[in-house]
This record gives sequence, structure tokens and C-alpha cells, in this order.
Amino acid sequence: MGATKTDFYTDNQNELAILIKALGHPARIAIIEYLLKVDTCICGDIVNELSLAQPTISQHLKELKNAGLIKGSVEGNAICYCVDEKGFEKIKSFFQNVTEHIEKKKTDCC
Repeated sequence: MGATKTDFYTDNQNELAILIKALGHPARIAIIEYLLKVDTCICGDIVNELSLAQPTISQHLKELKNAGLIKGSVEGNAICYCVDEKGFEKIKSFFQNVTEHIEKKKTDCC
């Protein structure tokens, strides 16, 4: 069996790509911003806030959760979601490294 494309990259590179890809939709950015604003919420509250269909919101929440950017807990018949700090720490570390490199280099390129 042949190697998949992800086999050519480190675990860290693959994990970071999954995290960043999950943020590649404006509805998911809006969901994260809303979760940061309220700190925790119930899925129905997000539907009212974003004016998207409930199944659409659920799919975006699933993608964010699978990527490790949010976490959820069942409370009765509702699921409460909040931001998962670990996922964002990995993204922060990557972009902080990029920013520091750019600040050090400060040379013209291309």
C-alpha cells in the first residue's frame, strides 16, 4: 500500500494543518468569536446568533471539535461548547514563531 500525502510531513505539521483548515470557513470563525464572547453556550444559542440552519451549525461545530479547537459537554439534552485552549496554543506558537522570524529577518525578499 502506498504512502498518503500526510506521511511526508511531521505529526506537528499535520496537526497544525488540521487546526488551521478548521478555521478556514467564516462561519467557524464566527462560532469561535461567539464562544469567546459568551465563554460557554448551548448549540441553540449559536443558531440564534449566526442565523444559519441548525444542521449547518452542527456540522461546523463537529469540524471544530474534531480539529481540537472546541470541546463540548452534555448537559441534559443539550451540548455546551467552549474553546479548547490547547488547540489555540499550538496555533499561537506557530504564528509566534513565524512573526519572530519575520521581525529578525527584516530584509527585502522577492
